[in-house]
Amino acid sequence: MNNTRPTDELEHEHRIIERVVAAMAVLAEKLQSGKEVEARVLNDLGEFLRVFAEGCHHGKEERYLFPLLEKRGVPVSGCPLAVLLHEHDKGRHLMADLKQTSEAYIRSGNTEKDALIWTLHQLVELYPAHIWKEDYLLLPMTSKILSDTDQEALAREFEQHESEIGSDVHHGFEQLAESLVARICGRDSSGAVSPAA
Repeated sequence: MNNTRPTDELEHEHRIIERVVAAMAVLAEKLQSGKEVEARVLNDLGEFLRVFAEGCHHGKEERYLFPLLEKRGVPVSGCPLAVLLHEHDKGRHLMADLKQTSEAYIRSGNTEKDALIWTLHQLVELYPAHIWKEDYLLLPMTSKILSDTDQEALAREFEQHESEIGSDVHHGFEQLAESLVARICGRDSSGAVSPAA
């Protein structure tokens, strides 16, 4: 087992999600300016959100962290858990919308873009505020409430969750995130903007 605290692991995942969300904002701008977007970029973006953001990241929070906090006296119907769960649910609805609007955009020969742009904007609006609440409310509270024993047990549960998804899946989605950022933002592997961007 690694020695990373569960809160550090969640924060690391936040940074990856933030990079993809920033790329989504660029993607929406490109669509608004009349540029076409490849079907593969949209499909990969949907897959990243579904597997990494929802299945891996939110899965660890909802299956393990939130129930443990509730056992330690944090009310699930209060702040911040109720708000975060509501935002997870909103994110799931927007991911479904992204799938539908991406498919409509692809089927239309890249002409039906308004609903896709709207959905991208909604996701770009949701995620930064959601991540801020977790980084500055949830995770500091977690560090104060959970004992070292709780943290160790939670780390084992997170590791088990990752192994259920697939041992190499997490790393693969970190690489997919970097690939999405590069393809959308036109950056080379060093992070420099390519001349074609």
